[in-house]
Amino acid sequence: MEVLKRTSLLGMLIVMVLITNQAFATQHVVGGNEGWDETTDYDSWAKGQTFKVGDTLVFKYTSGLHSVMELGSESEYKKCDTSNAANSMSTGNDVVKLDKTGTRYFACGTAGHCSSGMKLKVDVVSASSASSPSSSSSSSSSSSSSDDVSSAYQSIASLSLFMAILPVFVL
Repeated sequence: MEVLKRTSLLGMLIVMVLITNQAFATQHVVGGNEGWDETTDYDSWAKGQTFKVGDTLVFKYTSGLHSVMELGSESEYKKCDTSNAANSMSTGNDVVKLDKTGTRYFACGTAGHCSSGMKLKVDVVSASSASSPSSSSSSSSSSSSSDDVSSAYQSIASLSLFMAILPVFVL
């Protein structure tokens, strides 16, 4: 009976660790409260974020007015060349999973928008990377309430993990 109890606790602990790893992923609303539009300085916004493997980017905008094109190279990004986009999205609430380290490039596909600054370069680091950029600039402080929600999930996950481990030490 004791072995069954400890095995059950170990199983619960494994599940909690998996849930905790998911909770640590951050949902970045591109442009913060302003969303994906022509007025946001995306270079400044991105400098105020740490993008990790497992995080998601959410592009919120008026469908039909803008779109999101994922570009395949820095050259395409610099030239605003969307003709060979790796991915094209236009729902107005597009979600991109950051599934590997490296640089990702995005631009608005509406004529003239990319060249007027509606483009984003994201450097994705490994999930174990602990450093976080400072949030001293005003454009990075508008990163949206989704970061607050992510922090709340992290707190809940940590508390749940503690509660799952506690019986192992009490028994």
